Amino acid sequence: MSLNPKIQSWHGRTVWLVGASSGIGRAVAAKLHAAGARVIVSARQADLLNDFAAQHPGAQPLALDVMNEQSLLAAVQQIVRHHGQIDLCMYCAGYYQPMRAQRFSLSDALRHLDINYIGALKLLQALLPQLLEQSRQGKPGHLSLVSSVAGYRGLPKSLAYGPSKAALSHLAEALYLDLSPEHIGVSVINPGFVATPLTAQNDFAMPALISAEQAASEILKGWSKGEFEIHFPKRFTLWLKLLSHLGHGLYFRAVRRATGL
Repeated sequence: MSLNPKIQSWHGRTVWLVGASSGIGRAVAAKLHAAGARVIVSARQADLLNDFAAQHPGAQPLALDVMNEQSLLAAVQQIVRHHGQIDLCMYCAGYYQPMRAQRFSLSDALRHLDINYIGALKLLQALLPQLLEQSRQGKPGHLSLVSSVAGYRGLPKSLAYGPSKAALSHLAEALYLDLSPEHIGVSVINPGFVATPLTAQNDFAMPALISAEQAASEILKGWSKGEFEIHFPKRFTLWLKLLSHLGHGLYFRAVRRATGL
């Protein structure tokens, strides 16, 4: 069942991807650009954004730090001033460092929380008034948050990352309940293992690993179907969903067997 308006044509739509300098965000930006969208890419690394824009004529680089509330507000104002509205915004800024309890770091755990969750809240502060105003004018937009299957339940070496993504997934559900009556689309993206600079740090088996380009295709497919939760690869994410209903003992044994940890 479609829980959101289906987005099946991107021609002329203004899309803003926050955290698009590499990985899934950059791959999605490339596919949206090819589909005819007006693409704005944001991240801290201006050089990587400029490189993307050079390879994708018409794309707009807009460097910012998600921890800076003023820069996010200025970005929203600049995009609306130049393009009139924001049809879709995807928050794909992310931070991941493998962590286990034996080497717990409070500073690193808080950094995960800042980038993966608090940054999304700061984006909401800047973006929600614009999306609500657009909707009142009959031009509703869509907000998409990139979470992770690591937010479903605890996973090895995900002591800091998993809880931050669990919070983001919970946030998306609450946003949907509030914003769907306003005709504003909300989706949460829960990838499994995707080959990116972040997952390259892993030294354990990553079941059903896919490329960032494959992930981007799944995301666009999910938006075209009006899905709330977009999860992939299905054979892995559905397996995790099934495991989540098992008792803790069975769950822990299954995860340890799959990852070798």
